[in-house]
Amino acid sequence: MSVVDEVVYAAVLLVWVIVVVKVLTKRIYDRYVSRGVDGKVMVYYNRKIIHILAGGIISLLTPFIFRNPFIILAFSIILTIFSLIPYKTGRLNYWYQVSGNIFDVHFCLMWGLVMFLSKFFLNDWWTGVVPVLFMSVGDAVTGIVRNAFFRKRTKSWWGNLAMLLTCLPIGALLGFKGVFSAFVVSLIERYEYKWVDDNITVPLVSFFILSAFH
Repeated sequence: MSVVDEVVYAAVLLVWVIVVVKVLTKRIYDRYVSRGVDGKVMVYYNRKIIHILAGGIISLLTPFIFRNPFIILAFSIILTIFSLIPYKTGRLNYWYQVSGNIFDVHFCLMWGLVMFLSKFFLNDWWTGVVPVLFMSVGDAVTGIVRNAFFRKRTKSWWGNLAMLLTCLPIGALLGFKGVFSAFVVSLIERYEYKWVDDNITVPLVSFFILSAFH
């Protein structure tokens, strides 16, 4: 597959992300809020929907479509800018963004950076894809469980248990090292410090663990 082909695929996937973020989740928000669901609850549900349908699906497709890690990095930077602009202009996408909480920007950047590092330095997509799936799918399940229980963004061991049960089969794709990293990130997801949130710690820590075994 040529670089041009990969750029075309990246453009198609970018359109998919825009549809998920700008159309699908907005309709979900408007529909359920009109039925009386708390808007803040729907914001965090939508964030997790984006995690799975955008971050999760595309990261899983990456090893089968792309060879050039710079395309994925560029894709990630574009999405990072796309997510950051509303915070800088004050025109938030209210159905999934919250003032003062730019963790969705961290998600976009780490999504591409970890996969880029894996492919560029280790010549292996999966050492980066698995950590990104921990963040995209595992953390999404965590947030959905917590939101269902507490109706707000908070931390709970129930969420961490849900994350562990989700991440274990994902980590098993890489054997023992993947299972071990699943246990570690399911624990550290509970903790964050100021601007260092789980969208940074989960993919980075699991990537470093898998890289050490690699």
